[in-house]
Amino acid sequence: MIAFLAFPIQSQTPVPTAPAQLTNPTVMAPCGLPASWAQFNASATVTTFNMTADCVFNSWSVQSSQTLLLFVGGTFIINGNGHSIISNTGAGWILYISNAGTVLNLNDVTIRQNGGTRPVVATGGARLNARSVIFRDNTTSHSTLLISGSEAHLEDVQFLNNRVTTAAPIVSFSGANSLTVLTNGIFRRNVVNNSDILTVSNFGAARIEGCIISENNFQTDGVTPANSFRSADSTGTLTDNRDNSSCPRPKRKKKEVPTATPTATPRPAYGASYTALQTATGMTFEATYGLDSGVHFRQLDGAGIGIQSIIDAGYLAALDVYGYVEQGVEVCFPQIGRVIFLDARTMPRAITPLESTVVNGMTCVSISSPGSLVLMPN
Repeated sequence: MIAFLAFPIQSQTPVPTAPAQLTNPTVMAPCGLPASWAQFNASATVTTFNMTADCVFNSWSVQSSQTLLLFVGGTFIINGNGHSIISNTGAGWILYISNAGTVLNLNDVTIRQNGGTRPVVATGGARLNARSVIFRDNTTSHSTLLISGSEAHLEDVQFLNNRVTTAAPIVSFSGANSLTVLTNGIFRRNVVNNSDILTVSNFGAARIEGCIISENNFQTDGVTPANSFRSADSTGTLTDNRDNSSCPRPKRKKKEVPTATPTATPRPAYGASYTALQTATGMTFEATYGLDSGVHFRQLDGAGIGIQSIIDAGYLAALDVYGYVEQGVEVCFPQIGRVIFLDARTMPRAITPLESTVVNGMTCVSISSPGSLVLMPN
């Protein structure tokens, strides 16, 4: 029988519900993860999962209403390869890591959900190693990431557009023997309900280091800023060694010119002034190191797109993004549609469909290389 160790946790971080012990299914989806609910222990035949596409879970298996992927013994690796794990299943957990000796290495993946699924918990002496992981667009009654009586090593993680509906933080480190090291992270546009972005409590210990960016995080009123990082009680220990001088220096261009010449000469109405462009079009822009870091935007018309098949299909909007795009840039269009990317690194420009997210009626995409974004009708 599997033992799930419970440590007393403050009311703002409810104790996770331990999933039932069930038989480990073997059916795998084409994306590289199990097709539905799955439990893994030290005897599992699959220990490394290499994702080849986004994994979307639309319903719970009849076997469990508690968690999608449950790790209870052994060492496992999920290589996301830039893809997403997306849950539309309602309550429960996406990833649940439990028991001493259980290790999950989570790399280069985005965790997203619709309908309230709780993203990730490590409890009962387990260990989570997460590198280049993005938690985005999650709405949940628990913390987006909960480390309870366990160990976590987090590097280059991002928490974007998450919302917690109860008085729980976006990230919680709690419980005796809980030790977490966070090195380099971004916390942006998260919403909490009378809580904080990150807390350490109930004899937990955490250390934050390196480049930590926290901005535009609010309480539910959308006006009151959310506190960033703190010890939530006298027993929690938070060591703040952040050094934002270690953040990559913005690359600034001497000339505001595109990285590669578009297939046709664009006719921007607003030049490189993103503020005027945002006001006139309703688009919004974000860059990891700020919009003054050397990234530029300009609106394109059909001539600027320069690809007749796209023009004939009836595009809704188009934007050229150039300069210091490698830092990571997010663009939101004020309409709902699908987005294609015209890569400026190739000539003619390679055409690639992009994964998008609908946020408050806007279609949002993220890119890390220069090119043109074209919003098409669904």
